[in-house]
Amino acid sequence: MTDREFMKRALKLAEKGVGHTAPNPMVGAVIVKDGRIIGEGYHERCGSLHAERNALKHCTESPEGATIYVTLEPCCHHGKQPPCVDALIEAGIGKVVVGSPDPNPLVAGKGIRILREHGIEVVEGVLREECDALNEVFLHYITTHRPFVAAKYAMSLDGKIAAYTGASRWISGEASRRHAHTLRNRYAAILVGVGTVLADDPMLNCRIEDGKDPVRVICDSGLRTPADSRVVATAGEIPTILATCVEDPDRQAPYLEKGCQVLCCSEKSGHVDLEDLLEKLGRQEIDSVLVEGGSRIHWSMMEAGLVQRVYTYIAPKVIGGREAPSPVGGRGFPEPDLGPPLKIREIRRIGEDILVESEVIRDVHGDRGRDRDN
Repeated sequence: MTDREFMKRALKLAEKGVGHTAPNPMVGAVIVKDGRIIGEGYHERCGSLHAERNALKHCTESPEGATIYVTLEPCCHHGKQPPCVDALIEAGIGKVVVGSPDPNPLVAGKGIRILREHGIEVVEGVLREECDALNEVFLHYITTHRPFVAAKYAMSLDGKIAAYTGASRWISGEASRRHAHTLRNRYAAILVGVGTVLADDPMLNCRIEDGKDPVRVICDSGLRTPADSRVVATAGEIPTILATCVEDPDRQAPYLEKGCQVLCCSEKSGHVDLEDLLEKLGRQEIDSVLVEGGSRIHWSMMEAGLVQRVYTYIAPKVIGGREAPSPVGGRGFPEPDLGPPLKIREIRRIGEDILVESEVIRDVHGDRGRDRDN
């Protein structure tokens, strides 16, 4: 097997940590000696052994002189776990093959330098594009200190997310709805505007086997979330944040009593300043946010240039109607070229629907007014 093939195996291992390592990266490691895999491991969850130490722990023979393939530069600082470079040096590893460099200022090339200073050969950049893509959330968060933001919506073939009556169940098929729950498992938080809570009274949880419920964030400038809504009633079971501009302790009290966190944010144009909200979520080590609606909150995020990824489920049906809402509401951009251009990463069939996954390739900022669902 080649370096690329061993790194592909490390990537497969790293993916097993999806949804459980945040705000740490997903990392996989494979230890090879005389062409044979003698140990492998991955970072299973935040606070547990890092991939390198996990692989060393599972070695079937001495790793002295062996080569380790690791998807991310080994750490060299003390966090919840001791430095991985120390473990590799102590184990007598002879060569380290790295996928992605770690932009964390506590690492940022220092891990590789320490290994080389101890006479260990280091090869960099093997399958770097794939390794970077695996940890796009971590790479964004560690460099910006803000959550990676993904917008997700389901629409009909003619671009509607509901009928003119407001009825929206169900636009997409069952297979797409199941897949959407894998996104809730992947992202650390899910964000909706209060309008979605008022209209649908959703649970916003993850309904897949062994899935992890995301932190629920309700963008609610005026604290209009009903105290008997399902998200409030279950706040003791699933972390729930109400992002608001209301500082009145008496108005906050009913939510606090039921276990919600009330997060006061700066006000902008009469609503929660979304940039301030993301800054505050980042400080709570929430590294990623899945925005599920409604159309106004999608517009506010897009118009402010805060979205990095877009998931679009397209159902083979036509709804029609001038009053039927589209996925991104608000005023819209005054000219087509002012909207955020997207690069399509993947198109695939899910049941009878099509999923288009896109990335925003540049930010769009401006002083245009906002029409928010909060």
